[in-house]
Amino acid sequence: MSLTAIDLEIAPLAKDLLTKIETKTAVIGVIGLGYVGLPLAVEKAKAGYQVIGFDVQDKRVEMVNAGVNYIGDVVDNDLMQLVSSKKMRATTDFSFIQQLDAVAICVPTPLDIYQQPDISYVQKSTEQIAKYLRKGMLVVLESTTYPGTTEEVVKPILENNGLKCGEDFFLSYSPERVDPGNKEYNTKNTPKVIGGVTKSCTAVSKALYQSVLEGDVHVVSSPAIAEMEKILENTFRNINIALANEMTILCNKMGIDIWEVIDAAKTKPYGFMAFYPGPGLGGHCIPIDPFYLTWKAREYNYHTRLIEIAAEINNYMPEFVVERSMKMLNKIKKPLNGARVHLLGVAYKKDIDDLRESPVLEIISMLEEHGAIVSYSDPYIPNFNHNGKEYKSVDINQKTISEADLTVITTDHTFFPYELIGECATILFDTRNVMKGIEVKTEHFYKL
Repeated sequence: MSLTAIDLEIAPLAKDLLTKIETKTAVIGVIGLGYVGLPLAVEKAKAGYQVIGFDVQDKRVEMVNAGVNYIGDVVDNDLMQLVSSKKMRATTDFSFIQQLDAVAICVPTPLDIYQQPDISYVQKSTEQIAKYLRKGMLVVLESTTYPGTTEEVVKPILENNGLKCGEDFFLSYSPERVDPGNKEYNTKNTPKVIGGVTKSCTAVSKALYQSVLEGDVHVVSSPAIAEMEKILENTFRNINIALANEMTILCNKMGIDIWEVIDAAKTKPYGFMAFYPGPGLGGHCIPIDPFYLTWKAREYNYHTRLIEIAAEINNYMPEFVVERSMKMLNKIKKPLNGARVHLLGVAYKKDIDDLRESPVLEIISMLEEHGAIVSYSDPYIPNFNHNGKEYKSVDINQKTISEADLTVITTDHTFFPYELIGECATILFDTRNVMKGIEVKTEHFYKL
C-alpha cells in the first residue's frame, strides 16, 4: 500500500477523533443488530460511549429500546441497564447517522442462488452512511466479505460526495469474530484484527477498539489483508472439518470408530489439531465464507479446487446421515417410508438458538421426501418454518423416545437427558459422539 502525504502523519481530523475516543465523548453507531452487531453495540456502550443501533427490522429496534435481549451472547441485565441509563438506543431512522463520530457495519453477507457473494446489505448500509457522512467520521466494515470489498465497494460510495478517505473521513475493515455459544471467548475478549485504508484510518480504528475490548488489537497493512485473514480462518476450519467428515465416511465402510481414531491422534502434542465430524456444517460463517474466495479467485483466473472439494464433502453429510438411517431401519425390517424418526436438536451447534444454515433442515427435507414421519425436540428452537411447513418441538420423555422407530442426535445440547435417551431408544444414531460414556440399552446403537 503506497502512502500519500496525508498518511505520513496523522490527519488533523483524525487527531480530533482520537481526542473524542480518549474522552469517551464520541457517539458510536452500529448498523445491523444481529449476532455480531448487538453484542458489539453493548460492549461499546458498556465502555462509556453513547451508542445508537440501526436496523431495518422494527421488531429488533422495539426490543432493544425496551431493554429486551434476543441474542445469547448478550447479558440481559447489561442491555436493560444500558437502555435505562440512556447509553444505548436503537432506531430504523438512518438520518441519525449524522450525529455519529464512528459507525460499524455489521450486516449479513449471504450467498445468492448461484453461490456468489450478495453484498447488497453492505452496499445499502454504505449508501445510507454516505447520505449523512460528515468530516471526521470513522466507518468500519465488520461483515465478512471477499478481499477488496472495503476499497473497491465501500470507499467509492463514501467518496461520492467529494470527501476524501484518510483526510476527511476514515475507513477500515475489522472482521467480526463471533462464535455463538462460546463460553470462553466473546466479543469483549477475542483479539481484533484491523486494516485501515490509510495510516490515519488505522490509528483511529485501533484506538476505538482498544478503548472497548480486552482482547489484543492486531494491525495489518491494508483492509484486503484483514478481509483475507477472515476468509482464511473460516476456510481453514471448513477444510479440516471436511477431512474429518471424509475420514468418517471411510471409517464407516471399514468398520472403524472415527471418534476413537481422533482421540488417539490428538494425544500427539504437536502437528495435529482435532477437528470432528458431524451431520453437516451450519451457521453463517463456515459453510458460506469460503465461497467468497472461490468467487473472487475467478477474477484472477484461479480455481480453488481444495475449497470446492471440501464444500462437496461437507454438503454430502446430511445425505450420508439419511442413507445411514435408512440402513439402520432396514436391519429391523422397517422401511424409511412410514418410519417415525425423532431428531434431537435442529440448531446448527450446541446450546444456541441459531438455525442459520443448519444441516438438520436438509436432513428433515430428505427424510420426508422418503416418506418418514419426522418430529424433533430442541429447547432453544420451540418452532420454525421450513419449506412452507411449520414444525414444533415436542417434550423429551420416555413416550417420545420409545415410540420413535429411530432417534437421531443431531445437536448435542447440554439440556438433553441422555441417560433417558440411552435407556428408551429403539434405534439410536449419535452423530455427535455425545453418548460416549453413557449406557445405551438398545443393541441398535450407531455412531456417525
